[in-house]
Amino acid sequence: MSYAQIYFQQLQAILDRIDQAPIEKTITWLHDARMNGRTIFIMGNGGSASTASHFVCDLAKNTRHASAPPFKVIGLTDNMAILSAYANDEGYENVFAQQLASLVQPGDIVIGISTSGNSPNVLRAIEMARHRQARTIGFTGFSAGQLGSMVDLQVHVPSDCIEQVEDIHLVFEHLITKALREMVS
Repeated sequence: MSYAQIYFQQLQAILDRIDQAPIEKTITWLHDARMNGRTIFIMGNGGSASTASHFVCDLAKNTRHASAPPFKVIGLTDNMAILSAYANDEGYENVFAQQLASLVQPGDIVIGISTSGNSPNVLRAIEMARHRQARTIGFTGFSAGQLGSMVDLQVHVPSDCIEQVEDIHLVFEHLITKALREMVS
């Protein structure tokens, strides 16, 4: 069997085990946030930072429709100047929480993406979000780590293969974006 066949078979097996209910609830929460003028904040590290940036772009651009307000969405990974300033002065574990401290409001949504569920900067930001009464969503993999039990809603990929977890997080992002666009068109 080829590497590609093995990879695709493994990916399909993981997709078959995913609980779809949290994905549907995420769609509902994001739609409600949009319609009620709430802000959505998204963050992650490494490949998850790329997924976070992609998610921000897709929500902001690919869901626009004349019949609905645009999404108010901010990528906490996207401003290198503020990220490096907080990392240098207050520690990398605080780069997301410090950005949220001046922005997040009750009822906003904070999405943390972490394959391990144990990224200290994501965990601290989720703590800040919960303290500020924002709704929290975690995109996790592996055993979900600490993030899985901290968030209000967990969207979990039952795999310990980082590449496949990241692949499926991107699938979730695209699925959610497509659903949100279709809800208003």
